[in-house]
Amino acid sequence: MTQEPIETTQPVWADAYLARLASLNVADRHREMEAFSFPPNIGTLLREAAAETPDVLAWNFFETGETITYRALDGAVDRMAAALAKFGVGRGTRVGVMLPNCPQMPTTWLALARIGAVMVPVNLRYTGRELAYVLGDAEAEVLVIHDECGPQWKEAIELAQPGRFPARDRVVRMVGEAGTASLLPAEAVTLDQLFASVAADARYDGTEPGHGDLMNIQYTSGTTGFPKGCMLTHRYWLGAAFVNGFRDAQRFHRVLASTPFFYMDPQWLLLLSFYQRATLFVAKRQSASRFAAWLREHRINFCLFPEIVFKQPETPDDGKTELRRANIYGHRKEINAALRRRFNAPAMEAFGMTEVGPGLYMPLDALHMVGSGSCGIPSPFREARIVDEDGQDVARGEIGELVLRGSGLMLGYYNRPEANRDSFFGDWLRTGDLFRQDGQGYFYIVGRLKDMVRRAGENIAAREVETVLRNMDELEEVAVVAVPDDRRGEEVKAYVLPAAGVIADGSLIERIARHCEANLASFKIPRYIAFVDDIPRTASQKVAKTALTAGQDDLRIGAFDRAEGIWR
Repeated sequence: MTQEPIETTQPVWADAYLARLASLNVADRHREMEAFSFPPNIGTLLREAAAETPDVLAWNFFETGETITYRALDGAVDRMAAALAKFGVGRGTRVGVMLPNCPQMPTTWLALARIGAVMVPVNLRYTGRELAYVLGDAEAEVLVIHDECGPQWKEAIELAQPGRFPARDRVVRMVGEAGTASLLPAEAVTLDQLFASVAADARYDGTEPGHGDLMNIQYTSGTTGFPKGCMLTHRYWLGAAFVNGFRDAQRFHRVLASTPFFYMDPQWLLLLSFYQRATLFVAKRQSASRFAAWLREHRINFCLFPEIVFKQPETPDDGKTELRRANIYGHRKEINAALRRRFNAPAMEAFGMTEVGPGLYMPLDALHMVGSGSCGIPSPFREARIVDEDGQDVARGEIGELVLRGSGLMLGYYNRPEANRDSFFGDWLRTGDLFRQDGQGYFYIVGRLKDMVRRAGENIAAREVETVLRNMDELEEVAVVAVPDDRRGEEVKAYVLPAAGVIADGSLIERIARHCEANLASFKIPRYIAFVDDIPRTASQKVAKTALTAGQDDLRIGAFDRAEGIWR
Protein backbone atom coordinates (compact mmCIF):
# COMPACT_ATOMS: atom_id res chain seq x y z
CA MET A 1 0.00 0.00 0.00
CA THR A 2 1.67 3.22 -1.13
CA GLN A 3 1.25 6.43 0.79
CA GLU A 4 -0.82 9.07 -0.97
CA PRO A 5 0.73 12.52 -1.43
CA ILE A 6 -0.09 15.08 1.21
CA GLU A 7 -1.20 17.79 -1.22
CA THR A 8 -1.08 21.30 0.14
CA THR A 9 -4.43 23.05 0.59
CA GLN A 10 -2.69 26.43 0.89
CA PRO A 11 -1.79 28.50 -2.18
CA VAL A 12 1.85 28.26 -3.20
CA TRP A 13 3.90 30.64 -5.32
CA ALA A 14 3.12 28.62 -8.44
CA ASP A 15 -0.63 29.19 -8.11
CA ALA A 16 -0.38 32.97 -8.41
CA TYR A 17 2.24 32.75 -11.15
CA LEU A 18 0.16 30.28 -13.17
CA ALA A 19 -2.92 32.46 -12.80
CA ARG A 20 -0.92 35.37 -14.21
CA LEU A 21 0.30 33.24 -17.15
CA ALA A 22 -3.20 31.91 -17.84
CA SER A 23 -4.47 35.46 -18.36
CA LEU A 24 -2.02 36.08 -21.20
CA ASN A 25 -1.96 35.03 -24.83
CA VAL A 26 0.83 32.70 -25.95
CA ALA A 27 3.21 35.42 -27.13
CA ASP A 28 2.81 37.49 -23.96
CA ARG A 29 3.09 34.35 -21.83
CA HIS A 30 6.44 33.61 -23.42
CA ARG A 31 7.67 37.13 -22.70
CA GLU A 32 6.51 36.85 -19.08
CA MET A 33 8.33 33.55 -18.66
CA GLU A 34 11.49 34.87 -20.26
CA ALA A 35 11.60 37.58 -17.58
CA PHE A 36 11.55 34.96 -14.80
CA SER A 37 14.33 35.14 -12.21
CA PHE A 38 15.73 31.64 -11.78
CA PRO A 39 17.10 30.31 -8.49
CA PRO A 40 20.92 30.34 -8.43
CA ASN A 41 21.12 26.54 -8.55
CA ILE A 42 19.15 23.31 -8.21
CA GLY A 43 19.89 23.08 -4.49
CA THR A 44 18.14 26.39 -3.88
CA LEU A 45 15.13 25.22 -5.89
CA LEU A 46 14.78 22.22 -3.57
CA ARG A 47 15.26 24.33 -0.44
CA GLU A 48 12.52 26.73 -1.57
CA ALA A 49 10.14 23.82 -2.11
CA ALA A 50 11.02 22.36 1.29
CA ALA A 51 10.43 25.71 2.98
CA GLU A 52 7.05 26.33 1.33
CA THR A 53 5.63 22.79 1.31
CA PRO A 54 7.64 20.74 3.81
CA ASP A 55 5.06 17.97 4.22
CA VAL A 56 4.20 17.40 0.56
CA LEU A 57 5.73 14.25 -0.92
CA ALA A 58 8.57 15.06 -3.30
CA TRP A 59 8.44 11.58 -4.82
CA ASN A 60 6.68 8.26 -4.62
CA PHE A 61 8.43 5.15 -5.95
CA PHE A 62 5.03 3.57 -6.03
CA GLU A 63 5.98 -0.04 -6.80
CA THR A 64 8.18 -0.27 -3.70
CA GLY A 65 6.27 2.20 -1.53
CA GLU A 66 9.30 4.44 -0.93
CA THR A 67 8.26 8.05 -0.40
CA ILE A 68 9.85 11.19 1.03
CA THR A 69 8.61 14.68 1.89
CA TYR A 70 10.29 17.81 0.61
CA ARG A 71 11.63 18.59 4.09
CA ALA A 72 13.09 15.10 4.50
CA LEU A 73 14.53 15.12 0.98
CA ASP A 74 16.31 18.41 1.56
CA GLY A 75 17.89 16.91 4.69
CA ALA A 76 18.82 13.66 2.95
CA VAL A 77 20.47 15.55 0.10
CA ASP A 78 22.45 17.67 2.54
CA ARG A 79 23.60 14.58 4.42
CA MET A 80 24.67 12.79 1.26
CA ALA A 81 26.42 15.89 -0.05
CA ALA A 82 28.37 16.09 3.21
CA ALA A 83 29.26 12.39 2.96
CA LEU A 84 30.36 12.68 -0.67
CA ALA A 85 32.44 15.73 0.18
CA LYS A 86 34.13 13.77 2.97
CA PHE A 87 34.80 10.99 0.43
CA GLY A 88 36.69 13.51 -1.69
CA VAL A 89 34.04 14.69 -4.14
CA GLY A 90 34.32 18.40 -4.77
CA ARG A 91 33.28 21.09 -7.15
CA GLY A 92 33.82 19.85 -10.71
CA THR A 93 34.48 16.23 -9.73
CA ARG A 94 33.00 13.94 -12.38
CA VAL A 95 31.10 11.04 -10.87
CA GLY A 96 29.75 8.11 -12.86
CA VAL A 97 26.36 6.93 -11.57
CA MET A 98 25.05 3.51 -12.62
CA LEU A 99 21.94 2.89 -10.53
CA PRO A 100 18.43 1.58 -11.24
CA ASN A 101 15.25 3.53 -10.56
CA CYS A 102 15.44 3.77 -6.79
CA PRO A 103 15.51 6.75 -4.40
CA GLN A 104 19.30 6.57 -4.18
CA MET A 105 19.61 7.59 -7.84
CA PRO A 106 17.98 11.07 -7.70
CA THR A 107 19.33 11.62 -4.18
CA THR A 108 22.86 11.09 -5.50
CA TRP A 109 22.21 13.45 -8.42
CA LEU A 110 20.85 16.19 -6.18
CA ALA A 111 23.69 15.78 -3.68
CA LEU A 112 26.29 16.06 -6.43
CA ALA A 113 24.50 19.16 -7.71
CA ARG A 114 24.57 20.75 -4.26
CA ILE A 115 28.33 20.27 -4.11
CA GLY A 116 28.87 21.51 -7.65
CA ALA A 117 30.08 18.09 -8.79
CA VAL A 118 29.11 16.60 -12.15
CA MET A 119 27.03 13.46 -12.65
CA VAL A 120 27.82 11.15 -15.56
CA PRO A 121 24.72 8.90 -15.74
CA VAL A 122 25.33 5.45 -17.20
CA ASN A 123 22.76 3.27 -18.95
CA LEU A 124 22.30 0.04 -16.98
CA ARG A 125 22.22 -1.93 -20.22
CA TYR A 126 25.68 -0.82 -21.28
CA THR A 127 28.28 -3.52 -21.74
CA GLY A 128 31.68 -3.33 -20.09
CA ARG A 129 33.12 -1.86 -23.28
CA GLU A 130 30.56 0.93 -23.27
CA LEU A 131 31.01 1.60 -19.55
CA ALA A 132 34.78 1.86 -20.00
CA TYR A 133 34.30 4.23 -22.93
CA VAL A 134 31.85 6.60 -21.20
CA LEU A 135 33.74 6.86 -17.90
CA GLY A 136 37.05 7.20 -19.70
CA ASP A 137 35.75 9.84 -22.08
CA ALA A 138 34.22 11.86 -19.22
CA GLU A 139 37.39 11.43 -17.10
CA ALA A 140 35.23 10.26 -14.20
CA GLU A 141 37.07 10.02 -10.89
CA VAL A 142 34.39 8.30 -8.79
CA LEU A 143 31.78 5.66 -9.62
CA VAL A 144 28.51 5.02 -7.77
CA ILE A 145 27.23 1.66 -8.98
CA HIS A 146 24.72 -1.06 -8.11
CA ASP A 147 25.86 -4.59 -7.37
CA GLU A 148 23.86 -5.91 -10.33
CA CYS A 149 26.25 -4.02 -12.63
CA GLY A 150 29.27 -5.87 -11.27
CA PRO A 151 29.81 -7.93 -14.46
CA GLN A 152 30.04 -4.76 -16.57
CA TRP A 153 32.44 -3.19 -14.08
CA LYS A 154 34.65 -6.26 -14.10
CA GLU A 155 34.85 -6.22 -17.90
CA ALA A 156 35.29 -2.46 -18.06
CA ILE A 157 38.23 -2.29 -15.68
CA GLU A 158 40.08 -4.79 -17.87
CA LEU A 159 39.37 -2.77 -21.02
CA ALA A 160 39.92 0.73 -19.64
CA GLN A 161 43.03 2.70 -20.44
CA PRO A 162 45.35 3.25 -17.46
CA GLY A 163 44.31 6.31 -15.51
CA ARG A 164 41.03 6.60 -17.45
CA PHE A 165 38.74 4.75 -15.05
CA PRO A 166 37.83 5.28 -11.38
CA ALA A 167 40.24 3.50 -9.04
CA ARG A 168 39.00 0.55 -7.01
CA ASP A 169 38.89 2.59 -3.82
CA ARG A 170 36.91 5.34 -5.56
CA VAL A 171 33.90 3.07 -6.09
CA VAL A 172 30.70 3.42 -4.03
CA ARG A 173 28.48 0.39 -4.33
CA MET A 174 24.79 0.00 -3.69
CA VAL A 175 24.29 -3.43 -2.17
CA GLY A 176 21.98 -5.76 -4.11
CA GLU A 177 19.77 -8.60 -2.93
CA ALA A 178 20.82 -10.33 0.28
CA GLY A 179 22.99 -13.35 -0.36
CA THR A 180 24.05 -12.21 -3.82
CA ALA A 181 27.79 -12.19 -4.38
CA SER A 182 29.20 -8.89 -5.62
CA LEU A 183 31.77 -8.64 -8.39
CA LEU A 184 32.60 -5.08 -7.38
CA PRO A 185 35.99 -4.43 -5.76
CA ALA A 186 36.59 -5.24 -2.12
CA GLU A 187 38.05 -1.75 -1.72
CA ALA A 188 34.67 -0.17 -2.55
CA VAL A 189 32.56 1.43 0.17
CA THR A 190 28.82 0.84 0.32
CA LEU A 191 26.25 3.61 0.22
CA ASP A 192 25.29 2.72 3.79
CA GLN A 193 28.91 3.13 4.90
CA LEU A 194 29.10 6.44 3.07
CA PHE A 195 26.01 7.73 4.91
CA ALA A 196 27.31 6.42 8.23
CA SER A 197 30.50 8.46 7.81
CA VAL A 198 28.60 11.64 8.75
CA ALA A 199 25.99 12.51 11.37
CA ALA A 200 22.32 11.97 10.62
CA ASP A 201 21.74 15.74 10.69
CA ALA A 202 24.89 16.62 8.76
CA ARG A 203 24.63 19.66 6.51
CA TYR A 204 26.75 20.50 3.50
CA ASP A 205 28.33 23.87 4.24
CA GLY A 206 30.59 24.32 1.20
CA THR A 207 30.35 26.92 -1.53
CA GLU A 208 27.43 26.14 -3.80
CA PRO A 209 27.46 26.37 -7.60
CA GLY A 210 25.95 28.95 -9.94
CA HIS A 211 24.05 28.93 -13.20
CA GLY A 212 27.12 28.31 -15.34
CA ASP A 213 28.47 25.35 -13.37
CA LEU A 214 28.24 21.90 -14.90
CA MET A 215 25.69 19.54 -13.42
CA ASN A 216 25.73 16.65 -15.93
CA ILE A 217 27.80 15.19 -18.69
CA GLN A 218 24.91 13.46 -20.39
CA TYR A 219 25.90 11.00 -23.11
CA THR A 220 23.88 10.95 -26.29
CA SER A 221 24.43 9.03 -29.49
CA GLY A 222 25.48 11.04 -32.50
CA THR A 223 26.27 10.57 -36.14
CA THR A 224 30.00 10.59 -35.43
CA GLY A 225 29.70 7.15 -33.88
CA PHE A 226 30.36 6.70 -30.21
CA PRO A 227 28.22 8.70 -27.74
CA LYS A 228 29.24 12.28 -27.03
CA GLY A 229 28.95 13.92 -23.62
CA CYS A 230 26.64 16.94 -23.54
CA MET A 231 27.77 19.45 -20.92
CA LEU A 232 24.63 20.56 -19.09
CA THR A 233 24.66 23.32 -16.49
CA HIS A 234 22.43 24.24 -13.58
CA ARG A 235 20.86 26.91 -15.81
CA TYR A 236 20.10 24.26 -18.44
CA TRP A 237 18.17 22.13 -15.95
CA LEU A 238 16.45 25.06 -14.26
CA GLY A 239 15.24 26.26 -17.66
CA ALA A 240 14.21 22.88 -19.06
CA ALA A 241 12.04 22.07 -16.03
CA PHE A 242 10.57 25.57 -15.79
CA VAL A 243 9.60 25.76 -19.47
CA ASN A 244 7.98 22.31 -19.51
CA GLY A 245 6.17 23.06 -16.27
CA PHE A 246 4.72 26.48 -17.03
CA ARG A 247 4.39 27.12 -20.77
CA ASP A 248 0.78 25.84 -20.75
CA ALA A 249 -0.16 27.62 -17.49
CA GLN A 250 -1.37 24.36 -15.96
CA ARG A 251 -1.12 23.24 -12.33
CA PHE A 252 0.36 19.76 -11.90
CA HIS A 253 0.11 18.03 -8.52
CA ARG A 254 1.07 14.54 -9.73
CA VAL A 255 3.70 13.88 -12.38
CA LEU A 256 4.72 10.50 -13.82
CA ALA A 257 8.27 9.36 -14.61
CA SER A 258 8.06 6.01 -16.35
CA THR A 259 11.59 5.73 -17.76
CA PRO A 260 14.99 5.17 -16.09
CA PHE A 261 16.66 8.07 -14.29
CA PHE A 262 19.81 7.74 -16.36
CA TYR A 263 17.76 9.26 -19.18
CA MET A 264 16.98 12.95 -19.47
CA ASP A 265 13.24 12.93 -18.91
CA PRO A 266 12.94 11.76 -15.28
CA GLN A 267 15.58 14.30 -14.30
CA TRP A 268 13.73 17.35 -15.61
CA LEU A 269 10.40 15.88 -14.53
CA LEU A 270 11.71 15.79 -10.96
CA LEU A 271 12.74 19.44 -11.13
CA LEU A 272 9.42 20.35 -12.75
CA SER A 273 7.80 18.79 -9.68
CA PHE A 274 10.00 20.92 -7.42
CA TYR A 275 8.82 24.10 -9.17
CA GLN A 276 5.16 23.09 -8.92
CA ARG A 277 5.52 21.67 -5.38
CA ALA A 278 4.18 18.44 -6.89
CA THR A 279 4.84 14.74 -6.32
CA LEU A 280 6.83 12.74 -8.86
CA PHE A 281 5.53 9.17 -9.24
CA VAL A 282 8.42 6.96 -10.34
CA ALA A 283 8.06 3.55 -11.96
CA LYS A 284 10.65 0.89 -11.27
CA ARG A 285 10.88 0.13 -14.98
CA GLN A 286 9.01 0.95 -18.18
CA SER A 287 5.80 -0.93 -18.94
CA ALA A 288 3.47 -0.26 -21.85
CA SER A 289 0.88 -2.70 -20.50
CA ARG A 290 0.64 -1.01 -17.08
CA PHE A 291 1.05 2.62 -18.14
CA ALA A 292 -2.67 3.41 -18.45
CA ALA A 293 -3.35 1.88 -15.03
CA TRP A 294 -0.60 4.04 -13.51
CA LEU A 295 -2.27 7.15 -14.91
CA ARG A 296 -5.59 6.20 -13.30
CA GLU A 297 -4.39 4.80 -10.00
CA HIS A 298 -2.14 7.77 -9.22
CA ARG A 299 -4.35 10.44 -10.81
CA ILE A 300 -1.47 11.73 -12.89
CA ASN A 301 -1.73 15.30 -14.24
CA PHE A 302 1.35 15.37 -16.51
CA CYS A 303 3.31 12.69 -18.34
CA LEU A 304 5.22 11.84 -21.50
CA PHE A 305 2.93 9.50 -23.39
CA PRO A 306 4.64 6.67 -25.35
CA GLU A 307 2.97 5.72 -28.62
CA ILE A 308 3.26 2.02 -27.78
CA VAL A 309 0.67 2.49 -24.99
CA PHE A 310 -1.95 3.30 -27.64
CA LYS A 311 -1.27 -0.11 -29.19
CA GLN A 312 -2.26 -1.96 -26.01
CA PRO A 313 -5.72 -3.60 -25.85
CA GLU A 314 -8.40 -1.02 -25.14
CA THR A 315 -10.26 -1.17 -21.80
CA PRO A 316 -13.41 0.62 -20.57
CA ASP A 317 -11.31 2.42 -17.92
CA ASP A 318 -8.75 3.97 -20.28
CA GLY A 319 -10.45 7.38 -20.21
CA LYS A 320 -10.62 7.70 -16.41
CA THR A 321 -7.59 9.96 -16.18
CA GLU A 322 -6.91 13.38 -14.69
CA LEU A 323 -4.30 14.45 -17.24
CA ARG A 324 -3.87 18.16 -17.89
CA ARG A 325 -1.06 17.77 -20.45
CA ALA A 326 0.61 14.80 -22.11
CA ASN A 327 3.68 15.38 -24.26
CA ILE A 328 3.97 13.17 -27.32
CA TYR A 329 7.09 12.94 -29.46
CA GLY A 330 7.07 11.74 -33.05
CA HIS A 331 3.72 9.93 -32.86
CA ARG A 332 1.95 9.05 -36.07
CA LYS A 333 -0.34 11.99 -36.70
CA GLU A 334 -3.19 9.64 -37.62
CA ILE A 335 -3.58 8.46 -34.00
CA ASN A 336 -3.41 11.81 -32.20
CA ALA A 337 -7.15 12.50 -32.05
CA ALA A 338 -8.00 8.89 -31.18
CA LEU A 339 -5.41 8.86 -28.39
CA ARG A 340 -6.87 12.04 -26.92
CA ARG A 341 -10.40 10.57 -26.94
CA ARG A 342 -9.48 7.15 -25.61
CA PHE A 343 -7.34 8.33 -22.69
CA ASN A 344 -9.08 11.66 -22.03
CA ALA A 345 -5.60 13.07 -22.59
CA PRO A 346 -4.75 16.59 -23.77
CA ALA A 347 -1.89 15.13 -25.80
CA MET A 348 0.16 17.56 -27.86
CA GLU A 349 3.36 17.18 -29.86
CA ALA A 350 6.71 18.55 -28.72
CA PHE A 351 10.29 18.43 -29.95
CA GLY A 352 13.41 18.46 -27.83
CA MET A 353 16.99 17.23 -27.73
CA THR A 354 19.56 16.64 -25.04
CA GLU A 355 21.57 19.48 -26.54
CA VAL A 356 18.78 22.08 -26.35
CA GLY A 357 16.20 20.84 -23.86
CA PRO A 358 12.69 21.94 -24.87
CA GLY A 359 12.82 23.22 -28.45
CA LEU A 360 9.32 23.25 -29.96
CA TYR A 361 5.87 22.53 -28.55
CA MET A 362 2.22 22.65 -29.56
CA PRO A 363 0.22 24.90 -27.20
CA LEU A 364 -2.76 23.22 -25.53
CA ASP A 365 -5.27 25.62 -27.03
CA ALA A 366 -4.13 24.96 -30.63
CA LEU A 367 -6.88 22.36 -31.04
CA HIS A 368 -7.11 22.97 -34.78
CA MET A 369 -3.62 21.46 -35.08
CA VAL A 370 -4.48 18.09 -33.52
CA GLY A 371 -3.55 15.42 -36.04
CA SER A 372 -1.55 17.83 -38.21
CA GLY A 373 1.79 16.19 -37.39
CA SER A 374 3.29 19.54 -36.46
CA CYS A 375 5.72 19.87 -33.54
CA GLY A 376 4.38 23.35 -32.88
CA ILE A 377 6.17 26.64 -32.25
CA PRO A 378 9.41 27.61 -30.47
CA SER A 379 9.32 27.21 -26.68
CA PRO A 380 10.04 30.15 -24.38
CA PHE A 381 13.76 31.05 -24.47
CA ARG A 382 14.07 29.53 -27.97
CA GLU A 383 14.32 30.94 -31.47
CA ALA A 384 14.05 28.64 -34.49
CA ARG A 385 15.04 28.88 -38.14
CA ILE A 386 15.15 26.48 -41.09
CA VAL A 387 18.35 26.77 -43.09
CA ASP A 388 20.25 25.28 -46.00
CA GLU A 389 23.64 23.54 -45.82
CA ASP A 390 25.37 26.93 -45.61
CA GLY A 391 23.25 28.17 -42.73
CA GLN A 392 21.13 30.50 -44.87
CA ASP A 393 17.37 30.72 -44.41
CA VAL A 394 15.26 28.72 -46.84
CA ALA A 395 11.96 30.05 -48.17
CA ARG A 396 8.84 29.43 -46.06
CA GLY A 397 7.49 25.97 -46.87
CA GLU A 398 10.81 24.62 -48.15
CA ILE A 399 12.70 21.85 -46.38
CA GLY A 400 15.93 22.55 -44.53
CA GLU A 401 17.72 21.89 -41.26
CA LEU A 402 16.18 23.17 -38.04
CA VAL A 403 18.56 25.34 -36.02
CA LEU A 404 17.81 26.70 -32.55
CA ARG A 405 19.30 29.27 -30.22
CA GLY A 406 18.57 30.77 -26.83
CA SER A 407 19.71 30.75 -23.21
CA GLY A 408 20.25 27.50 -21.36
CA LEU A 409 21.54 25.34 -24.22
CA MET A 410 24.28 22.80 -23.58
CA LEU A 411 27.76 24.29 -23.24
CA GLY A 412 28.98 21.87 -25.90
CA TYR A 413 30.28 18.34 -26.20
CA TYR A 414 32.90 17.35 -23.64
CA ASN A 415 36.39 17.24 -25.19
CA ARG A 416 34.96 17.36 -28.72
CA PRO A 417 36.20 20.61 -30.33
CA GLU A 418 35.59 19.35 -33.87
CA ALA A 419 32.05 18.20 -33.06
CA ASN A 420 31.38 21.54 -31.38
CA ARG A 421 32.48 23.42 -34.50
CA ASP A 422 30.31 21.23 -36.70
CA SER A 423 27.26 21.56 -34.44
CA PHE A 424 26.79 25.31 -34.69
CA PHE A 425 26.19 28.00 -37.28
CA GLY A 426 27.44 30.87 -35.14
CA ASP A 427 25.29 30.72 -32.01
CA TRP A 428 22.61 28.61 -33.74
CA LEU A 429 22.71 24.94 -32.75
CA ARG A 430 22.23 22.54 -35.63
CA THR A 431 19.68 19.87 -34.77
CA GLY A 432 20.52 17.62 -37.72
CA ASP A 433 16.78 17.26 -38.36
CA LEU A 434 14.98 18.31 -41.52
CA PHE A 435 11.93 20.54 -41.05
CA ARG A 436 9.54 22.77 -42.91
CA GLN A 437 7.44 25.67 -41.62
CA ASP A 438 3.91 26.43 -42.77
CA GLY A 439 2.30 29.79 -43.39
CA GLN A 440 1.01 30.02 -39.79
CA GLY A 441 4.49 29.53 -38.37
CA TYR A 442 4.11 25.91 -37.24
CA PHE A 443 7.08 23.56 -37.65
CA TYR A 444 6.94 20.02 -39.10
CA ILE A 445 9.70 17.42 -38.95
CA VAL A 446 10.14 15.64 -42.28
CA GLY A 447 13.33 13.62 -41.82
CA ARG A 448 16.85 13.88 -40.51
CA LEU A 449 20.35 14.48 -41.64
CA LYS A 450 21.70 12.30 -38.88
CA ASP A 451 22.58 8.70 -39.57
CA MET A 452 20.61 7.39 -36.63
CA VAL A 453 18.22 4.62 -35.72
CA ARG A 454 15.43 5.60 -33.32
CA ARG A 455 14.34 2.37 -31.63
CA ALA A 456 11.74 2.45 -28.84
CA GLY A 457 12.91 5.87 -27.70
CA GLU A 458 16.62 5.00 -27.89
CA ASN A 459 18.96 6.90 -30.21
CA ILE A 460 21.38 4.44 -31.82
CA ALA A 461 24.28 5.74 -33.90
CA ALA A 462 24.73 3.59 -36.99
CA ARG A 463 28.45 4.24 -36.93
CA GLU A 464 28.88 2.78 -33.43
CA VAL A 465 27.20 -0.47 -34.46
CA GLU A 466 29.27 -0.51 -37.67
CA THR A 467 32.48 0.01 -35.72
CA VAL A 468 31.72 -3.01 -33.52
CA LEU A 469 30.86 -5.18 -36.52
CA ARG A 470 33.98 -4.13 -38.42
CA ASN A 471 36.05 -5.51 -35.57
CA MET A 472 35.02 -9.00 -36.69
CA ASP A 473 37.74 -10.52 -38.88
CA GLU A 474 35.07 -12.49 -40.70
CA LEU A 475 33.44 -9.36 -42.11
CA GLU A 476 34.91 -7.30 -44.94
CA GLU A 477 32.50 -4.36 -44.70
CA VAL A 478 29.20 -3.44 -43.10
CA ALA A 479 26.48 -0.80 -43.32
CA VAL A 480 23.77 -0.19 -40.75
CA VAL A 481 20.38 1.37 -41.56
CA ALA A 482 17.00 1.89 -39.92
CA VAL A 483 14.04 -0.33 -40.78
CA PRO A 484 10.55 1.08 -40.08
CA ASP A 485 8.72 -0.90 -37.40
CA ASP A 486 5.11 -0.54 -36.26
CA ARG A 487 5.89 -1.37 -32.64
CA ARG A 488 9.26 0.22 -31.90
CA GLY A 489 9.37 2.96 -34.52
CA GLU A 490 12.55 1.62 -36.11
CA GLU A 491 14.75 -1.48 -35.90
CA VAL A 492 18.45 -1.89 -36.66
CA LYS A 493 19.46 -3.64 -39.87
CA ALA A 494 23.02 -4.58 -40.78
CA TYR A 495 24.16 -5.27 -44.33
CA VAL A 496 27.28 -7.41 -44.04
CA LEU A 497 29.85 -8.33 -46.67
CA PRO A 498 31.66 -11.50 -45.48
CA ALA A 499 35.44 -11.60 -45.83
CA ALA A 500 36.98 -13.77 -48.54
CA GLY A 501 36.55 -17.46 -47.77
CA VAL A 502 33.90 -16.91 -45.09
CA ILE A 503 30.65 -18.81 -45.66
CA ALA A 504 27.53 -16.67 -45.39
CA ASP A 505 25.22 -18.97 -43.43
CA GLY A 506 23.30 -19.32 -40.20
CA SER A 507 26.46 -20.08 -38.29
CA LEU A 508 27.90 -16.70 -39.26
CA ILE A 509 24.65 -15.04 -38.16
CA GLU A 510 25.07 -16.65 -34.73
CA ARG A 511 28.68 -15.47 -34.46
CA ILE A 512 27.68 -11.93 -35.42
CA ALA A 513 24.96 -11.96 -32.76
CA ARG A 514 27.34 -13.22 -30.06
CA HIS A 515 29.92 -10.58 -30.99
CA CYS A 516 27.29 -7.85 -30.74
CA GLU A 517 25.99 -9.17 -27.42
CA ALA A 518 29.50 -8.90 -25.98
CA ASN A 519 30.06 -5.35 -27.19
CA LEU A 520 26.71 -3.56 -27.48
CA ALA A 521 23.74 -2.85 -25.27
CA SER A 522 20.88 -5.15 -26.20
CA PHE A 523 18.82 -2.40 -27.83
CA LYS A 524 21.65 -1.64 -30.27
CA ILE A 525 22.06 -5.19 -31.61
CA PRO A 526 20.79 -5.54 -35.19
CA ARG A 527 17.48 -7.35 -35.48
CA TYR A 528 17.91 -7.82 -39.22
CA ILE A 529 21.11 -9.11 -40.83
CA ALA A 530 21.46 -9.31 -44.61
CA PHE A 531 24.39 -10.74 -46.57
CA VAL A 532 25.49 -8.76 -49.63
CA ASP A 533 28.05 -9.27 -52.40
CA ASP A 534 29.12 -5.63 -52.40
CA ILE A 535 28.84 -2.46 -50.31
CA PRO A 536 28.49 0.46 -52.76
CA ARG A 537 30.49 3.64 -52.19
CA THR A 538 30.32 7.23 -53.32
CA ALA A 539 33.05 9.02 -55.24
CA SER A 540 34.48 10.15 -51.91
CA GLN A 541 34.53 6.51 -50.79
CA LYS A 542 31.76 6.87 -48.23
CA VAL A 543 29.27 4.02 -47.97
CA ALA A 544 26.33 4.81 -50.27
CA LYS A 545 23.45 3.66 -48.09
CA THR A 546 20.84 5.14 -50.40
CA ALA A 547 22.19 2.97 -53.23
CA LEU A 548 22.24 -0.03 -50.91
CA THR A 549 18.56 0.31 -50.05
CA ALA A 550 17.31 1.65 -53.42
CA GLY A 551 14.38 -0.23 -54.85
CA GLN A 552 13.56 -2.02 -51.60
CA ASP A 553 10.04 -1.17 -50.54
CA ASP A 554 10.35 -3.50 -47.54
CA LEU A 555 13.83 -3.45 -46.01
CA ARG A 556 13.11 -6.65 -44.11
CA ILE A 557 13.02 -8.77 -47.28
CA GLY A 558 16.15 -10.82 -47.83
CA ALA A 559 17.36 -10.43 -44.23
CA PHE A 560 17.47 -12.81 -41.30
CA ASP A 561 15.06 -11.66 -38.58
CA ARG A 562 16.70 -12.49 -35.24
CA ALA A 563 13.53 -11.72 -33.27
CA GLU A 564 11.45 -14.21 -35.29
CA GLY A 565 14.27 -16.62 -36.14
CA ILE A 566 13.38 -16.64 -39.83
CA TRP A 567 14.64 -15.39 -43.16
CA ARG A 568 12.35 -12.72 -44.56
